[in-house]
Amino acid sequence: MATGSATPGAPPPPAGPPTQKVSDVITAFRPSRRFKSPSPSTSITSLDFDDTGELAIVARDDDTLQIYNCKEGKHAKELKSQKYGVHLARFSHHAQSIIYASTKVDDTIRFLSTHDNSYIRYFKGHTDTVTSIGLCPSSDQFISCSRDNTVRLWNLQSPNFYGLLNLHAPYLASYDPSATVIAIASPPTHSVLLYDVRNFDKPPFASFDLMELEQRFLGPQGGEWTKMEFTNDGKSLIISTTGSGHFVLDAFSGEITHFCYRKSGHSGRLAPGAAPPGHGANAANGTSAALGQGDVCATPDGQYLVGGSGEEGLLVWDIAKAPTANNYLEPIEALPGHGKAAIVGYNPRTNLMASADRDLLLWQPDPDLMM
Repeated sequence: MATGSATPGAPPPPAGPPTQKVSDVITAFRPSRRFKSPSPSTSITSLDFDDTGELAIVARDDDTLQIYNCKEGKHAKELKSQKYGVHLARFSHHAQSIIYASTKVDDTIRFLSTHDNSYIRYFKGHTDTVTSIGLCPSSDQFISCSRDNTVRLWNLQSPNFYGLLNLHAPYLASYDPSATVIAIASPPTHSVLLYDVRNFDKPPFASFDLMELEQRFLGPQGGEWTKMEFTNDGKSLIISTTGSGHFVLDAFSGEITHFCYRKSGHSGRLAPGAAPPGHGANAANGTSAALGQGDVCATPDGQYLVGGSGEEGLLVWDIAKAPTANNYLEPIEALPGHGKAAIVGYNPRTNLMASADRDLLLWQPDPDLMM
């Protein structure tokens, strides 16, 4: 069972009122709750908040799901998926139901009622590891990517996919906030493809080639892509990497606005598309890195990027700034924390953040540090 303890001197929950501007509190965040891992070898691999912002769910590589009440700062429930494993757990728009990818036995996506821990539906079709799951912001549709070189479109009400795209290594996908565009990223080909949701079976209406940007900013050591997301205003597309920083692109033109630089490197998690722990090359070379979903997130107002530093704590970049001549963007703040932030999320409704590696931290603005 997860345990929670308040960090000495930290503000108690609940989070500050949602009316506070992110810009007023972003530099004042400090850990306020710490939920310890049951074992030094257990890692959290994904994180999501529900639509209300009241609940957070994490997947762990001990084949469990942990649900937390953000309002009360408490652990709420544990769900086990010992047979199939669990990764990329996402809340649906319906109360008390989630979807998640399997890590064992098969590559089925499972639709689970968290109320009674019973399966509502199975989404079968993928024949290799699922690397990304993205919920449509405005409906029961969702999109999934896999190492089987397919992207599938689904509706929660049906077990059968209604759309299929065969692409080379399409490991990441995301809906834009208006739910009219799907972005699909193929990290090995350094490309992002944009599709009209209503005409997904037609060729993409735009494609962005990032190879030159990767060579320019990531250098010879490179960096694998770990996450792709639109900002909530739809203006920017963020590609996070395992390298020395993350790309912020104009979502319409694909032009770079910022390269959010971090000098200490990344959290050490496997990128989507890498062979899962215990499989293929990782088994052969003894790699024990855990799965992940990227170690950055955009704030709900689209003004900031928050992410892991490669060391303890979090970094904050102001991506609303005008681009510099060389597009490099240094962090405006380093927030002190406990342990690496391999997974990061910002609550959609209140000023509360979550970060995780082995332990889960809930972060809130410290009133004593606010302007």
